Parts: sequence; C-alpha cells; structure tokens
Amino acid sequence: MKKFDSLKSILLVDDDEASNFLHSIFISKLAMDIEVNAAINGQEALDFILNKGQDKLALPCMVMLDLRMPVVDGWEFVRMYEEQVPEKLKEQLMIVLVTISDNDQDKERAKNNPYIVDFAQKPLSDNTFKKIINKHINISVGA
Repeated sequence: MKKFDSLKSILLVDDDEASNFLHSIFISKLAMDIEVNAAINGQEALDFILNKGQDKLALPCMVMLDLRMPVVDGWEFVRMYEEQVPEKLKEQLMIVLVTISDNDQDKERAKNNPYIVDFAQKPLSDNTFKKIINKHINISVGA
C-alpha cells in the first residue's frame, strides 16, 4: 500500500452539509495545518479536483467520499474520476469512502478499486480521522 508523505488538504464530499461541518471540526481538532474544502455531490467534487489540478499546491490530497448523494453519487464519482482525471493527478490523491452503509458489496467493490484506499463507517470522529491519516500518510497524528 502506497503511503503519502504529506497531507496538505482534504476534500469532504457529502450532501449532508452538517456532516461536512462536523468532519471539518474533527479535522481541526487534530492540530495539523490542513486546508479543508467541501463539495455536496460527486460532480462538484470532480469539478473541484479538475480545477485545482491546474495548481498542484491547491489539489486535495485526500478525498473523503460519501456513497449516497444526489446528482452524482460516490460510485458514479469514482467512475467519472477514473475516466476524466489525468493519471498525474490520481497519483497525488487518495479516496476514502465514508458511508452509513454496512453493505459488504460496497466494501468489496471499494477493496477492488485501485483508487480507493480505505472505507470508513459513519459516524466519523476525530479519532477516525486520526487513524485514517496515520494509516495512509507518513506522519504521526496525536497519541
């Protein structure tokens, strides 16, 4: 499993704006210098990535992707991501699925996708973010 050297920004993708707000608070509790952006559906997230891809410093390192959303859901986002995002950008991004679903098919599908690095069950907490970051980034967050 590839580990990233740093984490400069996170893109939260969830149609529940309250979840995005809470998750940004949990991330801020980690006392790391991380920019947090949010999108309310997969299309917004894809547009954000393709736009920010022009500026390597603004590109999110981690995408926390909800599965169940209107307009473009998580799985449709992954399909569009595979087709539209240049390989050079994909090498700099990691996708973590975040969902209420305890569906084994979703977990298996996530495991078999080369762009999805992890699967997290809602509700998330600062501890969940800490575990995900420590698992996928070459830094240690909190004790």
